[in-house]
Amino acid sequence: MSLETAPDDVKLAVDLIMLLEESGVAPQVVLSALEMVRKDFERKAQEA
Repeated sequence: MSLETAPDDVKLAVDLIMLLEESGVAPQVVLSALEMVRKDFERKAQEA
């Protein structure tokens, strides 16, 4: 599958992975931050 034709969520995931890998932040810190982000967006999705 080409990234150009991939669904938006796949494109976003690839962009985020690249950004996080380039940042040099420890994997556990990334996972903790992503959990916070997930909870925030789940709350926002419920409010919508």
